[in-house]
Amino acid sequence: MIHRTGCHLMSALALSVLVSAYSAMALAQARIPADIRAKFELLTEEQVAFLGTEQPMRVIATREKLYQDLERRTPEQVQQYVSDMIDAVEAHAYRPGIDMAEIPLNPEASRFNSFKVVQPEILKERLRDPGPVNVHRYINQWAGIPTFAGAPVAVTPEDLVAGNVEVAIAGIPQSMSSGSRDGRNAPNVLRAMHVAGNLDVYAMVDPGAVLNIVDYGDISVDRMSLERGLDHVYDMVLEIANTGAVPFLIGGDHSLMYPNVKAVQMSDAEQSLTVVHFGANYNAEPTRAHTISDRDAVYRLVSEGVIEGENLIQVGLRGSQANKASFEWLRDNEVRYHTMASVEVNGWQEVMAAVLEEAEDARNPLYISLDVSVLDPTELTAAGRAVPGGLTIREITPLLRRLCAENDVAGLELMDFAPMLDLSYVSAMNANYMLNACLTGIAMRKQGITDENYLDPTTVDHGQN
Repeated sequence: MIHRTGCHLMSALALSVLVSAYSAMALAQARIPADIRAKFELLTEEQVAFLGTEQPMRVIATREKLYQDLERRTPEQVQQYVSDMIDAVEAHAYRPGIDMAEIPLNPEASRFNSFKVVQPEILKERLRDPGPVNVHRYINQWAGIPTFAGAPVAVTPEDLVAGNVEVAIAGIPQSMSSGSRDGRNAPNVLRAMHVAGNLDVYAMVDPGAVLNIVDYGDISVDRMSLERGLDHVYDMVLEIANTGAVPFLIGGDHSLMYPNVKAVQMSDAEQSLTVVHFGANYNAEPTRAHTISDRDAVYRLVSEGVIEGENLIQVGLRGSQANKASFEWLRDNEVRYHTMASVEVNGWQEVMAAVLEEAEDARNPLYISLDVSVLDPTELTAAGRAVPGGLTIREITPLLRRLCAENDVAGLELMDFAPMLDLSYVSAMNANYMLNACLTGIAMRKQGITDENYLDPTTVDHGQN
């Protein structure tokens, strides 16, 4: 009884604050039809004012649906309906003294930091000079120890410097925030799929032969706490970027975009990043209970000023979490977005040209955030938050190749790949194929091939005309 009384007192206080925040014009602005207002005879002024706000839309899908519900009820039922709706809206909010505000940890635990303790060199079986280590037995590596792109292994920043490493691919096996929790298995599945680091027949460039690429192992996370692991992820990504190597980060869920982008930006704080975010979902929801998740990483990056909204380009949006207010938020923050609705109206070639132009005009290093949900589920089933109606692998790979060939790339991430959702090899193959397109673009730029939409002439025309 004490608990319920406290809730009612708080409810009354919250309602009074809510009403005071809205003027008497709220009802008129809502344009509630007169025949529905006629059923308000038992409502208080506060309850009527509530119906004129946007608060009911937190529990009712649309204002039209709200009007339908009110119209078919008697005044007595309307009174109960509105009262219950107010209670439901208020139940969404944090309740001081009742709800848990923090997740408790045990600082007395002897293994409190065990997930991120790095092994001292002296404990290793073989002491060695810094530099990448080839762990493969055969020249043509189709068996043995799998690594990203079949590359040598490096485990310290000294290895990266000594090996003059240009791209360091690291896994981040994080699953705590993915729509379908198997992101932690993505790095090893992609290591075992031999598609990345191979010849790109379109450009006739072999990134594995042109670039110094290493597998930088996995960055450890706390598998019971998303928040505890993010600081270590940030430190490790910053460690890679500070050596001059481009971090290629294989998640894991898209909450990792927050520490990843933040670290790459911090590695060169004087130079702004332009982030090109591919994905079905806009990941900028501001009202989540957790302050960081795969659904609000973009919101945190922009709202905290890590990146400016004008330096964010989003491609492939179509997820139902983004309502009209969501797109208005993106517009207010000067984010350039290219939805699948835009593709439907303008065609992919025009949208692709716009993305390339926006990236080039920014004149900043690029960070590519590649959520595998950007592809249609028919081409990549294993997305943590898949949405029908996406791009094809044939559409996205030319754009990835061109972005990386025609711009300086500061970092890349591939996120939200959940292998358990696809028992075939297709999702893993296409994920690695996108990575290879990015590696190819960087290799092309190193070789001086920066022509707009370069394709090797021998692949375009058989020459027999």
